[in-house]
Formats: sequence, structure tokens, C-alpha cells
Amino acid sequence: MAEFDYIIVGAGSAGCLLANRLSANPDHRVLLIEAGGKDNWFWIKVPVGYLFSIGNPRTDWCYMTEPDPGLAGRSILYARGRVIGGCSSINAMIHMRGQASDYERWAEATGDERWLWGGPDRPGETLTIFKKLENYFGGADEWHGAGGEIRVECPRVRWKILDAWQAAAAESGITPIDEFNRGDNSGSAYFHVNQKRGRRWSMADAFLHPISHRPNLTIYTKTRALRLLMDDQVRDDQRRGAWTTARHHVTGVRLLKDGQIVDVQARREVILSAGAIGSPHLMQVSGLGPARLLTQHQVPVAVDLPGVGENLQDHLQIRSVYRIRGARTVNTLYRNWITRAGMGIQYLLLRSGPMTMPPSTLGAFAKSDPGLASPDLEWHVQPLSLPKFGDPLHPFSAITPSVCNLRPTSRGHVRMADADPLAEPKIFCNYLSTDEDRGIAVRGLRMTRQIMAAPALARYQPKELLPGPQLVSDADLEQAAGELGTTIFHPVGTCTMGAFDSHGLPRSAATVLDTDCRVFRVAGLRVVDASAMPNITSGNTNAPVMLIAERAARAIHE
Repeated sequence: MAEFDYIIVGAGSAGCLLANRLSANPDHRVLLIEAGGKDNWFWIKVPVGYLFSIGNPRTDWCYMTEPDPGLAGRSILYARGRVIGGCSSINAMIHMRGQASDYERWAEATGDERWLWGGPDRPGETLTIFKKLENYFGGADEWHGAGGEIRVECPRVRWKILDAWQAAAAESGITPIDEFNRGDNSGSAYFHVNQKRGRRWSMADAFLHPISHRPNLTIYTKTRALRLLMDDQVRDDQRRGAWTTARHHVTGVRLLKDGQIVDVQARREVILSAGAIGSPHLMQVSGLGPARLLTQHQVPVAVDLPGVGENLQDHLQIRSVYRIRGARTVNTLYRNWITRAGMGIQYLLLRSGPMTMPPSTLGAFAKSDPGLASPDLEWHVQPLSLPKFGDPLHPFSAITPSVCNLRPTSRGHVRMADADPLAEPKIFCNYLSTDEDRGIAVRGLRMTRQIMAAPALARYQPKELLPGPQLVSDADLEQAAGELGTTIFHPVGTCTMGAFDSHGLPRSAATVLDTDCRVFRVAGLRVVDASAMPNITSGNTNAPVMLIAERAARAIHE
């Protein structure tokens, strides 16, 4: 049995950072396991290549959700990265920290003030860690860091129609700002992106590739983690934090590698960084999860952990489509082979133009209710349109201003479908299942219409195609939200962190992890990825995952 000090399951965003930090000590032997292959495919590095990566089994798990009543009974594609770099190799590249209020909720949920945003003379480490990780295009300042691994740049293309949309948003009360990422995102701005000179800058580029030569780091690709290996011998030095009342000790992982079953042993810890779908699923098939679920599938219950796979949260984006006149969009550029060729040449020679753009270029944040402390709505505005993801673009100029509820109250779950670890889990998102979420969806659609009707856009004669001007009542728009809504690929919370009392017991039965990401009652096991979030953050979730991973790496070193 091959032995390592640390075994990391999942070479996604968090796994790449952890491999970097833990292998920095030459005395630590580190194994990083990835179910997918290498990230050297051309379309991973070209930003617009997300069109070819999402929904492609070469780079994506291609999960499908369970039929969802909130989405008019639809099942939808639930893309998750299956490649070195994980979701950061196929995502929208948007660098979004979230808002200070998000981390206030984390601090309240975990009892740990270190999650607070922080700043001069204020408690909290979050802003400091974000700055440390960052290599900001404008250099270090009050809000940003330089010299870190995560490259952050401005977009390399602007669109006249998006500038007009921003002006229309200003006429509707959403003020243009320099950037988001300063703690309160109220306003509109072009998104900052994780790119370097016009190429995708994944977390593998940031943390893994520069150190992959280290002799104490081993990387397995195209290797499936089947089960966690456990015994009931818990060392005294492990009985602290969430491990105070540990009943079992994770000793390693059973793998499927090159068609063979292989066991690998961890002398110190196993760390799950397989994401909000993969991590709880691996725990469940290993006997860690809700006892009722495990018994249903004849999986021996090692530890009854009711919260494993529960508390699934995601941002549901509701797509409005407006046909326009008198401005270029991706639709019109792509329709003509000459302009398509020009886009390719511009990218190859200058690393600029439409091939460098993320799926959404312009964003806006606002409050659905003026009495809220911080924005709860976000728009992703795209200079393109299509019937649904994966379909061809419309043959006319159009834009897609999608709106999403940043703090949904609906909760779903991830549950194993079978004791077979190779069987895909069942993902039930349960979108729009609360009155609050349905009401915010309706208000978001009405605010989108208000922006599109503002004078700054009048010259482009916007014509609403979706949801359709004939839908006027709240009931009509609520139904449209379910028919048009789709994931924005931000699943979190399925192994949530929580607060513990002085006896090492969680204050809530839903808690799976302590604030250092240690699994309750299971020594030698952590979950370090989006699963750990107690509440979803305001916006794209990759940067907050890096915050969690950096905090966990420090805790492991300590």
C-alpha cells in the first residue's frame, strides 16, 4: 500500500492550492487525485472555450439534476469540472469575492470572527487573505494585493450595447462603479477576470503547474476515488476541535486507477476537495452521512452525519432576451465567416477581442427591497443570445440580461443513488421552493424590464423576446421564472461548517465541519471546497473557495 502524509481527493480549485501549500514542506509526501485528465487542451486556455468545455465529458462530469417542480419539472445540465483545475478550467473566469455581509453570516454560523471581512482596526481575516492570494493588474492598494498566485485582469473587450445598458441601469438607480470586490457591490461594472494576457488563468495555472516538479508531490489523473478507508483507532493527538469525540479515523482511500483497485494510505490526513457534489457523495458511499439514507442503500453506517449532502444552495439565473438594432453583438459577429475569422486572427495576434470574453462581461448589483443592508440581486449581461445553453446563437442581434437572487432561501440536497461509488448521485436543487425566492424572482424580472425601458437604450429599440411582454401579472412572471431559470453553476453548502460548544459538539445537527473544515466525529478527514460554505456568497464562488482553502491550509500547518 502506497503511503503519503496527505491525500487530496480532487484537483480542482481548492485541491490545487492545498497541494501547493502542503507540499511546500519537503518532509510532507502529498498525493493529489483527479478523476479527469490533464488541462492541456486548447479550448481550456482560450477564454471563449467554455462553450466547448461545459457539457463535454472530456472536461465536465455532465451531471443532470432531478426533475425540479420549481423549474416546471425540468432537469438541467449541472456542469462540474472533471479535469486538472476542476471548475476553474471551465468556469466563467469572473473574479468575485462576495460582499462583507456574506462573511458576517459565516462568522455568525461558525462562531468564528476570523471569517469577518476585516480591515484597519476591524476584526476578520477575509480581506487580508484575498489580498495575499491576488496578483491584481493595478498593483497593491487598499483593496488589492500584488505578487499572489491568482491573476486578476480587466476584460479585453468592451461592447457599445453593454455601455448603453450600464447607462440605462444608472437611469434606473444602479450607479456605475469602478469594480465590485470592495465589500459592498452596489452598482454596475465590467467584471474582473482570472486571465493572464488574454488566456484563462485557472487555479492549476496559479498553484499546481509551478510546483508540479516537486519530488514530494505525486499527481494521479484519470483516477476515481471509490471509498474512504477507516478504522476505529483514534490517536489522542487527533482529539481536538471537531475530532474531540471522533469515533473513526480515516486512514486512506480506495481508488480505481488504470482499471485496477488500489489502496493508498494517509499517515496524517485525507482531504476531500471534490466539490459540493463529489465530496458528500464520496462520504455517503463510505458510510458517513444520514443513517436513514445509508441504511436504505445497504451501506454500513460508520458515523451518522445528517448534514452530509443537505443544505445545497445555488444561484438560479433567470434569462431575459431582448432583440436590438444598431449595435454589434456576438450573434452578428459569429454569423459571418469573415468576422469569425477576424476574431480568431485578433486573438492569435493581440490576445484581445471577443475570444477573450467570459460568458458575461458586464454585471450589476442592486437591492430587491430598499430596506436591505446589501444587494441581493445580480445581473450578468451578455452581448449575445441563444434559446438555451448548448443551442446555436440566434440569427439576429440580441442581448441577455440575466438576473439572480444572491441569497436564496430554497435548499436542495445531494444523495447517493446506489451503494456503487461509480453510480452518479441524485442532485435535487429545489429551486424557487419558498415564497421569498419566488417573490424576489418576480421583482428581478420587473427591474430588468425597467432598465431595458430606460432612455439610454431607446436608440437600440429593444424588443423583449423572453419572458415576453404579454406576461404582466406576478403569477405570469413567477411561472416564467420557473420556465426560464437555470443554474449559474454555483452549488455550495453540502458539508456545511458550523459552531461547536465547549465539549466539541455541534450546536446544530446539520453541521458537518468545524471552522477548520474538520469532519465531526471522524479523525483525519477534512472537506475543503464549496461544500463547506454555510451560506452562499454574493456572486461567483471560485474566489471564496480559495479563501476557504487558504484558511484550511494554514490550520493544517498549525
